Amino acid sequence: MLALARTAIVSALGGQAVPPGLSGSFSRKLGVFVTLQVHGKLRGCIGVIEPRDSLGENIIHCAQGAAFRDPRFPALGAEELHGLEIEISLLSDLFPIAPEVIQIGKHGLVIATEDHRGLLLPQVATEHHLSREEFLAETCHKAGLPRHAWRDPQTEIYGFTCEIFREGSTGAVSG
Repeated sequence: MLALARTAIVSALGGQAVPPGLSGSFSRKLGVFVTLQVHGKLRGCIGVIEPRDSLGENIIHCAQGAAFRDPRFPALGAEELHGLEIEISLLSDLFPIAPEVIQIGKHGLVIATEDHRGLLLPQVATEHHLSREEFLAETCHKAGLPRHAWRDPQTEIYGFTCEIFREGSTGAVSG
């Protein structure tokens, strides 16, 4: 998966297509996020929550999206490849979750209203040392909602778990 993501980025930089022929576990339909860091700093993160395409297609799309289409950052340049680190998060299915059940480091969150939706991966809470309430507030903020919107009974809160793969190591956050 990590090699596929890197190949997708390098191929796009060179104006080439990614070689076809993905099968096996790449044909499954899973939610996935690809996070890019250059020299330890966030450089892009794009994902698919509810997959319509295969895992392989989603990894290619999300890796290229994180590198070249994340609106928070300029497109990745070839000179940044030497410092590029890739992380892939495979998402479980979403499930309704009560705020008091959320476990920091285990659960990712989706906050949704009729007009807004925001997602934060489980590692965001641990990396930023967030409490459960801060994690909920940050997810609301990501959705473009007031930070306290998670307390509104009309706001839907979903949890998910991830299996996380990083270049140089493999870790799992699941359950």
